Amino acid sequence: MVIHDSLIDLVGGTPLVRLRRLTAGLAATVLVKPEYLNPGGSVKDRAAAAMVLAAERDGSLAPGGTIVEASSGNTGIGLAQAAAVRGHRIVVVLPDTVSMEKLDILRAYGAEVVTTSASLPREHPEHVNRLAQRIAAETPGGWFADQYDNPANPAVHHATTGPEIWAATEGRVTHLVAGIGTGGTISGTGRYLKEVGRVEVVGADPATSVYHGGDGSPFFVEASGHYRHTDTVDDTWPLSYHQDVVDRIEAVPDRESVLTTRRLAREEGLLVGASSGLVVAAALRVARGLGPEHTVVAVLPDSGRAYLSKYHSADWLRRFGFLDDDRPGLLADAAAPVHAVTTRTPLGEAAALAAGPAHGQSVIPVVLPGRSPDFATAASEVLGALDPAVLAAEAARRDPATPVGGLAGPPPVAVGTGETAKEALARVDAAGAAHAVLLRDGRLAGLLTRTDLAARAGIA
Repeated sequence: MVIHDSLIDLVGGTPLVRLRRLTAGLAATVLVKPEYLNPGGSVKDRAAAAMVLAAERDGSLAPGGTIVEASSGNTGIGLAQAAAVRGHRIVVVLPDTVSMEKLDILRAYGAEVVTTSASLPREHPEHVNRLAQRIAAETPGGWFADQYDNPANPAVHHATTGPEIWAATEGRVTHLVAGIGTGGTISGTGRYLKEVGRVEVVGADPATSVYHGGDGSPFFVEASGHYRHTDTVDDTWPLSYHQDVVDRIEAVPDRESVLTTRRLAREEGLLVGASSGLVVAAALRVARGLGPEHTVVAVLPDSGRAYLSKYHSADWLRRFGFLDDDRPGLLADAAAPVHAVTTRTPLGEAAALAAGPAHGQSVIPVVLPGRSPDFATAASEVLGALDPAVLAAEAARRDPATPVGGLAGPPPVAVGTGETAKEALARVDAAGAAHAVLLRDGRLAGLLTRTDLAARAGIA
């Protein structure tokens, strides 16, 4: 039996596993690399250990120093594991959309956790990245890991992940499919495989991610893609992402990613996160039309154990409209186009909308600026709501150029198309609300009043 000096020595060396049931009817071989077998539970263990060791070598992280990082969870966990082994303090800044399991894991490792709103614009001082940078700068002995721009991130994949795939397939790999989060995994792994063979590198990206030219609106697949919260195009890419390595990108809708995640657990015994579902959905697309001489390798970033309250929870999936079933009374047929305004919409324009195209809507949702104010708005972008009657009254006495953001009330309760009217009504009543927004695949798909829900539930 080999004895290792620390858990860091166990990072890497993950196997390849053949998909069998999800690939029925495909001629090509599809292999997955389950990176959740790393000791910290994700592919980010590789980058985290490499960044810490490199910082110790160059002196930017002194003994007993403080590691600070902005993370969606996995890199933070990998860094927390390395910090525990190497004797460092660690502070992790996360968006408030991260799963509770990830927060609990970080605290279990002894990390100090700071959460901030996921909807803040990039230039806001409390934005996850800016907040982490400030904490590092203000902390004696602080070191900002900076996974998005740290060269140790792609370098470790060039040194380990790529060679592992090439050796395990005996050079037969023809396609690599990986997600694009920080860009480190796909850049380092893809570059190595292109150096040693003729391998096509395919990025798996959420449908609204800006990496492939999406609209930048939020998506529900944690630890993948890139979105923005400004109304200007952000063309600054992470230095860890080497665009020249990626041959093409498969843009995958959230629903396809989430449902593939569930299938991997139920049909292949692979309990993974939605970023893995995203990658496998893209890999299956790539494999369609390929012959038996092709081998597609998909890198699965993390474990589903960190998402039991989200992607593997039927209740969560129904509330956000990702899961359909045959239960009677579902709200799926209540979906209808919704007219909305942004926080910057002039009062006069909003009043005209309420009296015209949006006439009959119980409320007018108020969404983030820079978004298309329509039914495709993501749930997290609904910041408030306007009562049409109040809107008309305000328009009669205020400057019509007044932005409506300051006039909005709180956002309505969100209910999902996968819920029954009775289930949704119970949550609306618990919140003491009179209105609800209906979500399909996590996006605004309709409006309902409490009266609507009561009638659908057969309750007077």
